[in-house]
Amino acid sequence: MEEKLVILDYGSQYTHLIARRVREQNVYSEVHPPEIAMEDIVDFDSVKGIILSGGPMSVYDEEAPTVPSWVFECGLPILGICYGMQAIVHQLGGKVEPGEAREYGLASLIIEDAAETIFSQIPSQSSVWMSHGDKVVELPPQFKSLAQTDNTEYCVISSGNQMYGIQFHPEVHHTSYGETFITNFLVQVCKFSQNWDSGRFIESSMVSLKEQLGASKVVCALSGGVDSAVTAALLHHAVGDQLKCIFVNNGLLRLDEENEVREIFRDVLNVDINYLDASKRFIDKLQGVVDPEIKRKTIGYEFIKCFEEETDKLGGVEFLAQGTLYPDVIESVSTVGKAAVIKTHHNVGGLPENMQLKLVEPLRYLFKDEVRKVGLELGLPPNIIHRQPFPGPGLAIRIIGEITQEKLDILKLCDRIVTDELAKSDCYEEIWQGFAVLTDSHTVGVMGDFRTYGYVCALRIVSSEDAMTANWVKVPYEVLETISSRIVNEVSGVNRVVYDITNKPPGTIEWE
Repeated sequence: MEEKLVILDYGSQYTHLIARRVREQNVYSEVHPPEIAMEDIVDFDSVKGIILSGGPMSVYDEEAPTVPSWVFECGLPILGICYGMQAIVHQLGGKVEPGEAREYGLASLIIEDAAETIFSQIPSQSSVWMSHGDKVVELPPQFKSLAQTDNTEYCVISSGNQMYGIQFHPEVHHTSYGETFITNFLVQVCKFSQNWDSGRFIESSMVSLKEQLGASKVVCALSGGVDSAVTAALLHHAVGDQLKCIFVNNGLLRLDEENEVREIFRDVLNVDINYLDASKRFIDKLQGVVDPEIKRKTIGYEFIKCFEEETDKLGGVEFLAQGTLYPDVIESVSTVGKAAVIKTHHNVGGLPENMQLKLVEPLRYLFKDEVRKVGLELGLPPNIIHRQPFPGPGLAIRIIGEITQEKLDILKLCDRIVTDELAKSDCYEEIWQGFAVLTDSHTVGVMGDFRTYGYVCALRIVSSEDAMTANWVKVPYEVLETISSRIVNEVSGVNRVVYDITNKPPGTIEWE
C-alpha cells in the first residue's frame, strides 16, 4: 500500500497549496471533507499523518466544522494549520477568541524551543505569513507553546511530539521556511519514506482501474489535450481493448483542431477514435446564453448526452472516463470542506444529475505538472505532453456574451495568430497559456479613410506551474505589436487589441 497523508479541508483557498507542498516532497496526499468517517478513507492503514487545513469560519460559529473524534483517537501525527489549530484547541479544552484586529500579512516568528524536531534547520527568527481573525488565548491541558509573534502569543504549539498547531501558513511562498517546516512534519514526525512519484502513481492507478472497471467497457472523452491523452494512455495500459475513445467536435474548438486531434491520435498513438461532429447541436443550445455559468453547465450537459448516445450505439459500455484534474475540482466543488465555489467546470459542476454512465477520473487529484510527468513516463510524445491547456468549454468562455458562428469564426482567426506569433517568440518556454478573448465591447477605429466600429480583442498570456496561481508574462513589445497588427489587418470585425496584465489571484486565467 502507498504511504499517504490525509488532509482534511476546512474550506481554505490554500488547501490545494498544502497538497502541492506535500507532493513536492514525494509524499502522496489525499484531500477529504472534515466530516469523513475513518472507515471511508481507502487503505487507512497506509495513512501516516493528518493535516487540518485553515478555513473561513470561527470555531465558535454555530455551523463551524469540527475535528472528528477518530483524528484524536487514531494515534497518528497531527498538524493543525490556522483554523485547524484553533479547532484542536477549542475541542480539547483550550480557548479561542476573536482578535482585536484581523492579522493578514508577514510576521516575525520567534522560536522558544529550538530543540523541537519540527524546527529542524529553521533559524530562531524568520518571516511567516498570517491570515486570521481569531486567536488562541488559552492552551488545552498537556499543550505547550513553542513559538510566538509580536501579535500572537501561541503561534506554534504542541502536545508531546505527535500533535502540532500553527497559526501561520507554511504552504504559501511568503513563509520563509514553510517548505522546511512541512518537510520536518512529514519526515521527522510522520516518518514518510518520500518515495511517491509518477511511476508509483501509474502502478497504483493500474491496480485501482482494473478493480473499478473489471471486465466492463469504458469510453474516454478525448479533447486532444494532455489531460485526456494521459487518461486514455492509463486506461489503455490498464484494460486494453475494453477502452474506446470518442472525440466530440462541439464547434467550439480552435481553428482546424478537429483534424489535428484526429491525426495525432491516429498517427502518433495508434488509437482508433469514434468521431462525432456535434458543432451545430452545441451552438444551437448556446443561443441566447450569456451567463458563463450557464454556458459551462449547458456544454457539460450536452457533452454527457453526446457520449451516452454514442455509447448506446457501441453497446455494453458502463463507464465514461474524462481527464478531470484537481484544480477543476477545487474551483467547482464547495462540498470539499466549506470553500467558496470560484466557477463551475463543465466536467465537474456542469454534469447532469442522472447520468447513465459511471465516471472514471484517474487524474482527479493530480495537478497539471504531475499529469505531464505521468504522460512522459507512459511514453506520450512531447507535442502532446507540452500542449498549452485548452478549456473543455472551448472558445465558448473566450467569447464574452452570446455565442454566434460569426464570433466563433473571428475568434478562431485571432487565436491562431496569437498561437503562431508566440511560437516564434523567445518567451514561448515560460508561457503556460497564451490566447485571445473576444470581448463584447465595440470601439471606433480608422482604417484607411474609413470609420470602423469593431470588436475589442483581448490577449491573455500567463506563466504558471499548476494553474492555481498565474502571472502575466512580460511579452516583448515587438511581439505584442506584431500580434496586434496582424489581428487588426487580417481579421475582419476587430479593430482594437488590448493586453490583460492581471495576475491570478485576483483574476482567473480564463475570463469566464
